Amino acid sequence: MIYFRSDYSQGAHPKVMDALVRTNLEHTDGYGLDEHCANGAKMIQEWIGDRDCQVYMMVGGTPCNLTFIAASLKPYESVVSVRSGHIYSHETGAVEATGHRITAMDGENGKLTPKQIDEAWKEYEDEHTLLPRMAYISQPTEIGTIYSRSEMIALREKCKERGMILYVDGARLGAALTCKDNDLSIEELAQLCDGFYIGGTKNGALFGEALIIRNPEQSDHFRWMMKRQGGLLAKGRLIGVQFEALLEGGKDCVYLQIAAHANEMAELLRNGLSQMGIEFYSNSVTNQVFPIFPVSMVEKLEEDFFFHRWAPESGGKVPVRLVTGWGTKKEEVGAFLEAVRKGIS
Repeated sequence: MIYFRSDYSQGAHPKVMDALVRTNLEHTDGYGLDEHCANGAKMIQEWIGDRDCQVYMMVGGTPCNLTFIAASLKPYESVVSVRSGHIYSHETGAVEATGHRITAMDGENGKLTPKQIDEAWKEYEDEHTLLPRMAYISQPTEIGTIYSRSEMIALREKCKERGMILYVDGARLGAALTCKDNDLSIEELAQLCDGFYIGGTKNGALFGEALIIRNPEQSDHFRWMMKRQGGLLAKGRLIGVQFEALLEGGKDCVYLQIAAHANEMAELLRNGLSQMGIEFYSNSVTNQVFPIFPVSMVEKLEEDFFFHRWAPESGGKVPVRLVTGWGTKKEEVGAFLEAVRKGIS
């Protein structure tokens, strides 16, 4: 079976595993209060060009999202997201469980727009209605598209106008940063949002994300909130060690190498399928590819390949999601393309 189901189906990149083994017998303080987490945080501060920001090592993406949102919003405030946003569609009501409603918009090409933020505000009247206080986006989006620099600036300006917090889910941030269509640097992203996280789980780590908070007010007692939400890992150093390994080398770090490789493999898939006349569900430019196949072909492909049926069947066809990762090989991409070619003929 060849896996295109997700970018975390394999274990960690060898360099990460080497670092975990090398430090395995060390004794450190717990809950992220160790030298590895401190050094990983320093590396991130230098990378994003903000030595005053706070960096928190978190166990996963959903804990990042719900903890940041719960810590940032008052009980009567809500968060605006597109319907395909992870907090709305794939987190089982985790944010709502903190007492905050998600105001969902349809989105454009998977992205939230300033106009849609204005639309969300139309539901706000007075103290009898929820106050939209945060805009949630992901970079890249759930359908593999990315926000350009101009789009991010427009969102930042709209949030400033509305007095809103701008938060970026970076589960696949590496894929966005190394995408050939990207014109937004990590430094610019950090300056344009109030909080974001650098995803490790989907980019070479066994687990773990690094949450960055730029507003000191939102960092107030944040570790208390992490503990309350079940996101404070006793062996926190395990996350710090992984980010040290992933970010060593600066602009030539393994983190970016992994993401660039995943994008390259996705591009081979995308180009090969396009040359065969296959249509796509979205115009993804990162490591997620969404071809639309006849149901009969999907059933045949599922015998040898593991992937995700992304949307309901329509007219005898179904969109699927193919995801590439750090361990995806050209031979695996070639095998999938050959199977599609045979299915067409």
